[in-house]
Amino acid sequence: MNMTSFDYYADRPDQAIGLTRTASLIRAARQEARQSGAEVLLFDNGDALQGTLLGDWAADQPGPQHPLLSAFEKLGYDAIALGNHDFSFGLPVLEAIVEHAPFPVLCGNLRRMGRAQVWRPWTVLKRRMRVGGEEVPLRVGVFSILPPQTARWEAHHLDGQVEVADSISTARTCIAELRDRGCDLVIALAHSGLGDAEPAPMSENVVIQLAALEGVDAIVAGHTHMLFPADIPDPVAGMDLQKGLIHGKPVVMPGTAGTHLGVIDLTLERDAAGWNIVAKSGQLRSVRPAHPDAGPVPEDPEMMQVCRAGHTRTRRRAASPVGRTEQALHSYFTFCGLGRGLTLVAAAQAAALRPVLKDSELEDLPLLSSVAPSKFGGRAGPRHFTDVPRGDVFLRHVSDLHVFPNELRAVVVSGAQLRNWLEMSAAVYRHIDGARDADLIDPQATGHNFDVLHGVTYEIDPSCPPRFNLGGHRTGNETGRIRNLCHHGTPVTPDQAFVVAVNNYRANGGGNFPIPRQSPAIQLPRMSIGAVVRDYLSGALERDPLEGAPASFSLTGFHGRAAVLRTGPGAAKYLDELAAFKPEPLGLDDRGFLRIRLWP
Repeated sequence: MNMTSFDYYADRPDQAIGLTRTASLIRAARQEARQSGAEVLLFDNGDALQGTLLGDWAADQPGPQHPLLSAFEKLGYDAIALGNHDFSFGLPVLEAIVEHAPFPVLCGNLRRMGRAQVWRPWTVLKRRMRVGGEEVPLRVGVFSILPPQTARWEAHHLDGQVEVADSISTARTCIAELRDRGCDLVIALAHSGLGDAEPAPMSENVVIQLAALEGVDAIVAGHTHMLFPADIPDPVAGMDLQKGLIHGKPVVMPGTAGTHLGVIDLTLERDAAGWNIVAKSGQLRSVRPAHPDAGPVPEDPEMMQVCRAGHTRTRRRAASPVGRTEQALHSYFTFCGLGRGLTLVAAAQAAALRPVLKDSELEDLPLLSSVAPSKFGGRAGPRHFTDVPRGDVFLRHVSDLHVFPNELRAVVVSGAQLRNWLEMSAAVYRHIDGARDADLIDPQATGHNFDVLHGVTYEIDPSCPPRFNLGGHRTGNETGRIRNLCHHGTPVTPDQAFVVAVNNYRANGGGNFPIPRQSPAIQLPRMSIGAVVRDYLSGALERDPLEGAPASFSLTGFHGRAAVLRTGPGAAKYLDELAAFKPEPLGLDDRGFLRIRLWP
């Protein structure tokens, strides 16, 4: 919930994010439309409720005064969609927030069971357009879909309470129902990424397929934090980046955290048969300055007032003392095997799990702990890294170490499954094939799919093709990238058994990891990982041996070739930690990431 232009984890302003700045773009776009006599519709496309400490604070006092709904009402939103993370606080919290919403709340392919549903699959918005001196009605149908995997990712909140349906089949149904009700236009709020062109049942990302459907006129996309139209590395057939079209339909995907406003322009004409679209385009407007010498888009005073009380209380709560750390905990070098922050979270998970396993038949099995970085740059930008300095630790630092409201889970895996788990994680690396200054990490990969398994040691060899692609499918290369997988110095055998502490998202198959979901789960009491990390730092949990274990993995196979790590500029103060890689800083790229040449 990035309402403010503020980074609560670092306790500092951030001029590149926030609804307080996006609101200024919204008001400017409205003014342009008003001057040209055009109508305006305003939508949000999901994941608006969760993602910052302000969102966590607001979730603790749900109801009609939720600051996000107040802001949306003041800005004149016509409808909002639900995203998968909007369910992360549980159904009671979500329902308490949105049941009083002053605008339609939409979600077409997730149906509430056993009680009244506070969201709807679609809505019809009515406008009157002036044509030839008279006002003519215009009916706009709006529907929404989200990843069907939401029910699995949030199973601890949703099991037995919702039914989920395929996104494309839901879209077809909604389009037909809206057209039957006389809608002249149909707009899809698709909390979904671009995805593949070829349909597959229950796909997570379906926007390209959605754009190919007859009857949909415009699409607002999301979920993957990408930008569209923008520089897409591999444009597919039917994609026009200049006009923001996919299969002739205008599409916008405005990133994340309020960094951009998506603007779709439709020019309509009316004849005897009804309304026709004669011109269309999609574009993005950024809160960042258009030129290096220009300032950012200013914050909207009314939105700042809406956020003021929550902002103040969030900062006060975030400053609650927790404990101390004698070393900096950051995520700048996670992909190099240097992640003290991950190690601490892994140790906290293990410390919380050991008492549960005590005196059970699983107590004697080796205990591992799986953690992936919550903040790793990527599409969120160069400031999106965990950075907890040495010294006093506050509640905001706990959230910086583990952003999401996940719960602790545990599974039993074999050595063979463990290896595949690590092979899937290693898919984030690019194939290092000798090209000069090749990026170490695949730009299409997401860092929260990079699980580091603490309690074993192994090497990752990016000079070999991966065993799994980013979608979790086997590539045919069974050699893979994992070398010398050992437990306490002894090679792991395929039939060896391990207990692995893991978060609920991964245990339920999140990130296209099939291995944890296929493994026997261990019944645990409900434990928030954030609370576990807090208790570990405060001393309420005993220190765990994993905290002092050797580094889990190292990189190998470069054979004298260098690779380039793109990380946050804040990494510059920790370069001594990369000494083994003979780091050579190469300056900032055009997005502000620090490029460092590594010699593994």
